[in-house]
Amino acid sequence: MSVTRDQVDQICTGLTGTTLAHPPELVSWKVGGKMFACFGGDGQMNGVSVKCQDVATAEMLIETTAAIRAPYFHKSWVRLQFSDTDIDEVTHRLTASYDIIRKSLPKKLRDTLPGRQGG
Repeated sequence: MSVTRDQVDQICTGLTGTTLAHPPELVSWKVGGKMFACFGGDGQMNGVSVKCQDVATAEMLIETTAAIRAPYFHKSWVRLQFSDTDIDEVTHRLTASYDIIRKSLPKKLRDTLPGRQGG
């Protein structure tokens, strides 16, 4: 049970309207200019941080050891450790984070983005 950075990148590439940010920004995936997946503000690339629907969901994932607290992020973000996460879980969490961020964009901006594949 583990995933790689390459697998995360493949999943994020498959989500419409996404871009990969490089330094000097945080290495992260964005939609509409807003981050939905980040490879670490602490300089480590051992996992990916994603946004959850709410703080309660993030706390549940942490309590069940499916994720850890995402350093430097709001409490609604968690870090999925590459070594402790399977491909189905990371796919689900990345897609959910993408959907949360995309839905939070102003309608005018959302309307300029390509349609969401698969949903």
